[in-house]
Amino acid sequence: MAEIYISLGSNINRQHYIDQGLNALNDTFGLLTLSSLFESEAVGFAGKAFYNMVVGVKTEKSLSDVAAALRSIEFANGRSENAKKFSSRTLDLDLLLYDDVIAEQPAQIPRDEITKNAFVLWPLAEIAGHLIHPTIGQSYQQLWHLYDKNQQQLKKVPLNWATK
Repeated sequence: MAEIYISLGSNINRQHYIDQGLNALNDTFGLLTLSSLFESEAVGFAGKAFYNMVVGVKTEKSLSDVAAALRSIEFANGRSENAKKFSSRTLDLDLLLYDDVIAEQPAQIPRDEITKNAFVLWPLAEIAGHLIHPTIGQSYQQLWHLYDKNQQQLKKVPLNWATK
């Protein structure tokens, strides 16, 4: 069983699409380990604030099957196939980690954004802080401790999701 971590984000009807994303991930993978839910400003473009979190799951699915499942969930929740990287979105699901795999295709693993964005690193450190980044060699808790917290402001918000 592979241990994987997925970043969820939304800045359009945020609570609804975070709930939809969690429901779909629960249906696809089963038991979810959830970080806190955070509100953060849009990064890379002027847009409404995002809700972001990280989810951990265990799966027998291959890396390519996981990547395809995440894309399918995004499309089922209104994501456009030609959505720009820096744009508003109903649901954004990014595979951050797939065990200790290092890959560029079908997804960049470990995801580059882990060390660049507080809205990815803080929630990942919450639920997988003990794990070691496969290329940097430091734990996610260490990376969060060293992160410049003035770079991006995050605020924890209540997560009101309950499994169906």
